[in-house]
Amino acid sequence: MFEQLIDIFLLVFLAVISIAIVRMRNVFTAVMLFGIYSLVSASLFMVLDAADVAFTEAAVGAGISTILMLATLSLVGRDREKPLVKKKISFLPLAIVLVTGATLVYGIVDLPPFGAADNPVHTHVAPRYVFQSMSEIDVPNLVTAVLASYRGFDTLGEVVVIFTAGIGVLLLIGGRRRKEESADE
Repeated sequence: MFEQLIDIFLLVFLAVISIAIVRMRNVFTAVMLFGIYSLVSASLFMVLDAADVAFTEAAVGAGISTILMLATLSLVGRDREKPLVKKKISFLPLAIVLVTGATLVYGIVDLPPFGAADNPVHTHVAPRYVFQSMSEIDVPNLVTAVLASYRGFDTLGEVVVIFTAGIGVLLLIGGRRRKEESADE
């Protein structure tokens, strides 16, 4: 019961932070709230016994993302400009979101029930990892065995994508600074 209260508290706190982010006029405050949102998400993942996901959320979501957003704010300014003219409301984005949502719901209709013991992942894949990983690769931690060995190429691919995105952001920030410095001269 106590764990459920903590889960509910964290979810309500996430909802309150989300509403506060949407209502913020000061972009710096919104960035700080994004960092808090990531830390609360990491706390929720820890309560749900997903330490690897919590660590990733804390490092990437609260750490690196917040630093990159603050670096961007140092280049573009802190306050959002008020629109001069009231824009016409477009229903195209709403239609796209509704069609995408309907497609996703249609795609999950045939999935097996969540957590059912006879799901394919529980009958074929998971038992092999649990019972044969020690004899196959001799790694005592099951999560490490799956991520570093069985899914090593996936993990390497994810790291390459994150590294490439980081380099791209740094190049964009560096290019903008060089343009501003040459314009000042």
